[in-house]
Amino acid sequence: MKTFAIILIVIGGIMTVFTGFTLITKKEVADLGPIEINKEEKTPIYWSPITGGILLAAGIIAFVASRRTA
Repeated sequence: MKTFAIILIVIGGIMTVFTGFTLITKKEVADLGPIEINKEEKTPIYWSPITGGILLAAGIIAFVASRRTA
């Protein structure tokens, strides 16, 4: 239970500080023998810092609860 709580705390802290990232995918548009035409697509992925705060709080609560039962 402590390991799960620590993972929640770390992920919650990271999600509070960093509110998203951009995923880059490459797609092949045309393949004409030795010539290839590729296209990069950027897909932004965002979340609210509140989500990270909730995960952080849940991790702290789980950590405290695991210490009391042990």
